[in-house]
Amino acid sequence: MKIASLVVLALFMAVITLAPVASEAAGQQNKMTACNKQANEKGFGEGKGDERKAFMKECLSAKPAKSAKTAQQEKMKTCNKEAGEKSLKGDDRKKFMSTCLSN
Repeated sequence: MKIASLVVLALFMAVITLAPVASEAAGQQNKMTACNKQANEKGFGEGKGDERKAFMKECLSAKPAKSAKTAQQEKMKTCNKEAGEKSLKGDDRKKFMSTCLSN
């Protein structure tokens, strides 16, 4: 029983450790696809050599712009503030937040 628990724990730790790596790889693949598309649209086709390489290097190294808070984040902030002003706790707070966020 102890060995089975250790195996399950080891597998769980491996999944937790590797999940961000998989997510990062998918993000990099998406970035590569987007940059490739932009390069083709700008006329840097496969035969453009150095120009294409320079464009791809710049595109792939660019950091994404920090976006403003999403509408859902703003809604959460507003509802949270209202719940605090009403001094709601426990189930009353959960019910209020659920209703507020669904509107």
